[in-house]
Amino acid sequence: MACAAQFAAALPAKLAGITVLLEGELGAGKSTFARGLIRALGHGGPVPSPTYTLVEPYQLAAGTVYHVDLYRVADADELRFLGWNELDSGLRLVEWPDRAPELAEAADVRLRLGYDGGGRQCDIDALSATGDEILRELGGHIA
Repeated sequence: MACAAQFAAALPAKLAGITVLLEGELGAGKSTFARGLIRALGHGGPVPSPTYTLVEPYQLAAGTVYHVDLYRVADADELRFLGWNELDSGLRLVEWPDRAPELAEAADVRLRLGYDGGGRQCDIDALSATGDEILRELGGHIA
């Protein structure tokens, strides 16, 4: 996925403490974007969906990437049991962040994925100063 590779290139050299929210309806491309990003950051193995494990960690040269899927989370309090605070040592890619709306307060970037005719669309919003830097690196958009 070309937009995931563009996004990966716009990330800072150190990934620690960055939170990216991946929004979109079922099938919109959240997991596909996450896979593309993780691979663009250097992971060569499989990138399974964390729907059942909830968190899949990837140790990469730039740091750890935590692919988080909150689809099965019923309450934001469950984040504590996931060890959410311990995931700040890396980049957190969060699918279904609407399950824990307060995550947006501390997130850096929100990607809204959706359908655009026969293709896909990706809208990006900066939610922090770090997000602003990433958006500047992207030139304001993802192709």
